[in-house]
Order: sequence, then structure tokens, then C-alpha cells
Amino acid sequence: MKNMLNKAILALLVFAFTACGDFGDLNVNPNKPVAVDTESLLTQSLRSIGGDNFNTFIGVLDNDRIGPIYAQHIANITYTDDDRYQAVQSDFSAWYNGPLADLDRIIKLNTNEETKDAASKSGSNANQIAAARILKAYYFQLLTDLWGPMPYSEALQGDDGLFTPAYDSQEAIYQALFTELQDAVAQMDSGAGVAGDFIFGGDMAAWAKFANTIRMNMAIRAADANETLAKAQFLDAIADGVIESDLMYPYLSEANNENPWFTAFRTRTDFALTEMLVDGMKDYGDPRLQRYADPTLNSVSAGNPEYVGMPYGLAEPTTQPPDVSYPNSTYVKAQNAPLAIYTMAQVNFAKAEAAARGWTTDNPEDHYKAAIEASWDQWSVDYDQAAFDAYYNQEGISWDAGKWGQLIGYQKWLALFGQGYEAWTEWRRLDYPELVLPEDPLSPSGGIPIRLIYPASAENLNPANYQQALQLLGGPDSDGTHLWWDVK
Repeated sequence: MKNMLNKAILALLVFAFTACGDFGDLNVNPNKPVAVDTESLLTQSLRSIGGDNFNTFIGVLDNDRIGPIYAQHIANITYTDDDRYQAVQSDFSAWYNGPLADLDRIIKLNTNEETKDAASKSGSNANQIAAARILKAYYFQLLTDLWGPMPYSEALQGDDGLFTPAYDSQEAIYQALFTELQDAVAQMDSGAGVAGDFIFGGDMAAWAKFANTIRMNMAIRAADANETLAKAQFLDAIADGVIESDLMYPYLSEANNENPWFTAFRTRTDFALTEMLVDGMKDYGDPRLQRYADPTLNSVSAGNPEYVGMPYGLAEPTTQPPDVSYPNSTYVKAQNAPLAIYTMAQVNFAKAEAAARGWTTDNPEDHYKAAIEASWDQWSVDYDQAAFDAYYNQEGISWDAGKWGQLIGYQKWLALFGQGYEAWTEWRRLDYPELVLPEDPLSPSGGIPIRLIYPASAENLNPANYQQALQLLGGPDSDGTHLWWDVK
């Protein structure tokens, strides 16, 4: 009996020690594991670009379709409050806790003497750090272009106990990002390229072109705010080499990596192209319309396909789905349809604007025409030179040096279909085309938003630095306060 009791006690002790080991896992931070596969961290960080391709920030912003809606490429059919700007206050914390934290972790694991050798199995330490720095810069630019002043220099320092970071001005962030991108490219070495990279395939030369394209885009955006800085950065980025073909995000024919438009239309038909977009393209005979949109269902049934846009921002939404054009089933919302990150149209529009500003001796019209044609090619438009010339030579499209801002503004807005946040941002900067003010706007400013409002948590959890952010912003925390580069 005594032996049986001793055996029972021993068994309980063994179980207890085993259980203690299991419970000990509760003290381990799952977001900061001791052993991390940096390859997986990079893959996950790159997947966040996929949300931006819908220009949605899926699962991050309060409304995950703000970009194309605010750009007025897309209108809601029934739930029109977003078209009337009800969701202008949005949270950014998931970006700091998600991809930015993962990228920062890649940098630390490839820098720390205790972990860098193990991390090097996913590419040379220098190349992994460079790629992470470039992608961080890409995300930080997106964030500051949405909200303005943001935590940057003191961001991502929670490991050191800094949970209430200061905000940096948008100008300071831009200047820091220009330097960060240049230094990241200079850091690349001849070692192995980065693993887990499903966009560039570990090609560090492609990463360098990506970095230079980000700089080029930022430089054009900053042109009216700091022309000296913008011109120098633009010319340097072009000289160092930008993308030479469309850079697309590769979606797959499977649910975990599918095109987000496909997801949105899986069981619903909530979104249609706007009346403004469709009517304008029809007026000019723009063949991209057949790639952007599907003809209405009734017109197809009648054997006479027609494209009809949805009125934007109705105060009294329709309860019955109207016969309107949805995003194209093949080129936009197929499950594996790729969407653009940066395109040759953007590169050529940037070159056209730089020439129009006198930064280069190039002929701006040559780049402007090349930009429009590059957009047609991106969308696989079937055309010959005569068809393109007939489109281009119309009044309101053909080059006029005295109206370069208006012409580039409209054509760039058209070309950025599928890149909603970028389209909204360029509209905010160039002020073209003239977008539609909804019947009864719900935005605090009463107008079309020109920035996102900080989340309530920014004021509640970091009040002193929130007040500092407003001073840097130079106005109230309103959707009507201009950002640094939005000079009027």
C-alpha cells in the first residue's frame, strides 16, 4: 500500500512539473518569439501590400474600402454612409503592431550578434536589413500621407518601455525616409537575396528599383512643399534607376491569397463604378472602361452591352440593386487578378510633371503620352496607333503646357483605378478632376476629406503627444486640414 502511495505521489509530481512547463508558456510573448524565421516575417509583411492594392488596408482601417470610395472610382449601392464620409476617423495601430513591428524584428534579428548567424539562412544579414528598411519606408509613407504627423523617430520602441511615442512632422518624416531609402540601397551586398519574397523573388536589384520608385513618387508629392528637396531627390532616384515594368501584386486562385475585390463580391454586390468615372470615360471613348467595368446585366441580356455608373453619395440609398456596372470580372475582381503597386504610367506621369516644372529638359508631352499609353498597356487594351491618336487628340486630353496640372491630374486619376488610396492622394495634391460633393456629407468639415482623422485612442492614450501632433499639423484634427505637401 505504501509503495502504491509513493508511486502515486511520484506520478503527481511528474505531472506537476510537466504542467508547470506548459503553464510557463503563458509568460512568453507570442509576438516576440525567441527563435523567429525571418523569412516568414518578410512574407507576412509583404502580404500587407496586398491590402493596399485594393487600397484598402484590409482589417486595419475602420472602413476597408475608403481608398477607392474617397477617390470616387467606386460608389456604394445601398450602404452609402461611407460615400458621405462617415468613416473618416480611422485607427493606425494595427500597422505599428503588424507589418512595421515584423520588419523591425527582421532588422534586430539580423543585427544582434546572438541571432544574426541563425537569421542569415534567409539571406545575407545586410540584404534582409535593407529589404526591411525599404518596406518600412513604404508603409510609413502611406501612413503619413493619410494622417499627416505620425510617430516615426520614437516608434516601435516598446521593447525599451516607450509606449507613448512623440509624433514627427510630415516634412521630417519625408526627409528621414528619403535618407532611409538611399541608405538601405547602399547597404545591400553581394550575398544571398532575401527569402520569403514572393514579389521580387529575392532579387536585390529589383528591391533597389522599388526603393528608388518610392523616392521618385515621394519627390513628386513634395514638389509644392519643398521644391529644392523634391527636385534633388527626383533626379537622384531616376538616375539610380526606377522600375522598368509594372510592379504588380500576385494574387492566387485560392482563398487565403485571393484578390480582395473577389472577396468583396463573393456573396454580395455592394459596389459599382461611379457615374462620374463611367460617363467621363464614355464621353472620350476611353477603351479602358471595358477593362475597368462589366456592362450592366440587363444590357447584356438584351444583347446590347452598356456601361452605367452609380450616382455617388446618395443621401437616400436605393434598396433595390440598380442596373449598374460592377468592377470587371476578369481584369479587376477575378480571384487571381493582379493589382498594381507601382506602374509605368506612374513613372511616366512623374517624368512629365518634372519636365513641366522645369526640373529636366525633357519634352513633357512625350512622357505624358507615354503615361497614357502605358496605362492602356497595363490594362491589356487592344489598340493600334490610329486608335490611340484619335483618343489622344481630343480637347481635354491632348497636351496643353498651360494646363499641365489639370491634364495630368485627370489622366493620372483614371490610370490609378485599382490604386484607390494613391488616386485619392494625387487628387488631394493636384485638385483634378473635380470630384462630386455628396448630397448630405457626413464629414466634420462638410466637404470631401483631405486627410484621415486620428483615432480616439491617440488622444486618450497619448494625450501630450497628440497635442504636439496637432501643432505639427498646423490645424485641427479635422478631415479638412491640409497636409504638408497639399499646398494651396
